[in-house]
Amino acid sequence: MHLAYVTTTDRGATDRLLSAVAEHLLSKGASLAGVVQTNTECADSSKCDMDVRVLPEGETIRISQSLGEQSRGCRLDPAALEQAVGYVTSSLADAPQLLIINKFGKHEADGRGFRPVIAEALALDVPVLVGVNGLNKEKFDEFTGGAAEQITPEPESIIAWFDRITAQREAAA
Repeated sequence: MHLAYVTTTDRGATDRLLSAVAEHLLSKGASLAGVVQTNTECADSSKCDMDVRVLPEGETIRISQSLGEQSRGCRLDPAALEQAVGYVTSSLADAPQLLIINKFGKHEADGRGFRPVIAEALALDVPVLVGVNGLNKEKFDEFTGGAAEQITPEPESIIAWFDRITAQREAAA
């Protein structure tokens, strides 16, 4: 099983990191599945719009919803998230070299969202890379049984991990 995660502390840094890594790996011909997130600042709000791009070249889905300026609740659009989950689940049939999931968030911590996709990918022996924030780290550790490898949140470290597991898998084949 090849399962790794990255954690950053700056707002949006994990999204930018995983997007950059995905673009690099795709440019080198890697077969990827999953989602990466981009955040767009809204001129009329302190909140941002959240979009996920389904890898490798799938559609972009807005997963945030506007709840109004004074809202304090979660802005995630669960239906949009599940649409992305469906696309990613079906892409596992293509046997990708890596599944990238932008975030193990509240939905995943509660057993929903991309959590079943992560489990399915691991059962299919597809390596998985996940972004994990501090709020959900404990639930992520419970889900993985502590078996996930933490990678330094730098493109070079992630690419080195990917290259290492790819070489191991090719040698075993």
